[in-house]
Amino acid sequence: MADVAADYREFGEVYARGVSPLYEELSYGVAADSDLLALLSELPPGKRQPNLLYAAARFAFGVASDFAEFRRGVLDRRDAVVATMLARRTQTNEPARCASLYPLLARLPQPVALLEVGASAGLCLQPDRYRYDYDGVPAGDPDSPLLLRCRVAGSPPPGTAGELSVAWRAGIDLNPLDITDPDDVRWLETLIWPGPGHDERAGRLRAAVEIARRDPPRVVPGDLNDLLPALADEAPSGATLVVCHTAAIAYLSGVDRRRFIDVVRGLPGRWISQEAPTVISSVAGHLRGEPPHPAMFAMAFDGEPVAYTAPHGGVIHWLSR
Repeated sequence: MADVAADYREFGEVYARGVSPLYEELSYGVAADSDLLALLSELPPGKRQPNLLYAAARFAFGVASDFAEFRRGVLDRRDAVVATMLARRTQTNEPARCASLYPLLARLPQPVALLEVGASAGLCLQPDRYRYDYDGVPAGDPDSPLLLRCRVAGSPPPGTAGELSVAWRAGIDLNPLDITDPDDVRWLETLIWPGPGHDERAGRLRAAVEIARRDPPRVVPGDLNDLLPALADEAPSGATLVVCHTAAIAYLSGVDRRRFIDVVRGLPGRWISQEAPTVISSVAGHLRGEPPHPAMFAMAFDGEPVAYTAPHGGVIHWLSR
């Protein structure tokens, strides 16, 4: 239980601090609570994450006002919370992450064939269907009902000011979420952290869901390592294949992660990753200095780090070349 407690303390100190005061409070509370730690210890290791517990609790009984109410709710609704944690996954599908993808995708020969692993409901498979504001510089679809604002530091790689055309798009997920299923959409909403940015993120999610419902992205159920080569072969030959992922391969075992990297490097396309800085060893080995915030992702292009990005979108800090 000591490891689980340490994970929750780290979540509060590094990830929730300054973003979600409630989740910061819950994390410290869980880390010091023997009953909740015992409950978590009975779950498979991959089902003990703070994000999953907090979302399952919200799914079962709503948003608690403080740790005491949260603790009572989890213990009183233990069966419902545990059932949700076992059945669901942390499948955050934040469309604002597309603001980081767009500049790299737009620099490539067009059109692109976009293949996302860990695609959830597929909301990040439609970066061409959103409009963007990079510190006052517009990009994307000018007629899109969803505007994604992004603060930028540093200079982007050359050739990132072009237009994006997506000729083909598909995703892979162990348990794809259905944007036409009210429970699946409600689960996506519960994965949005309570705090100052909640309402803005919830509005983005709803807008992205409405856009996706007009032409739902294809998300294939299954293991990414098993499906990736065959699905990549379906991409049209005249398009630039791009495999992308955000906060996805961190959940793979070390063996499966290395296998994925070998597979994606062997494909006839490009690779964009957004993961915690230590997830991909080749990326970690080329990073210099500390990220602007300890919770930021390292975004890499073909395995070479190019920027730090905010986990829920909205910030790109381009690295010097």
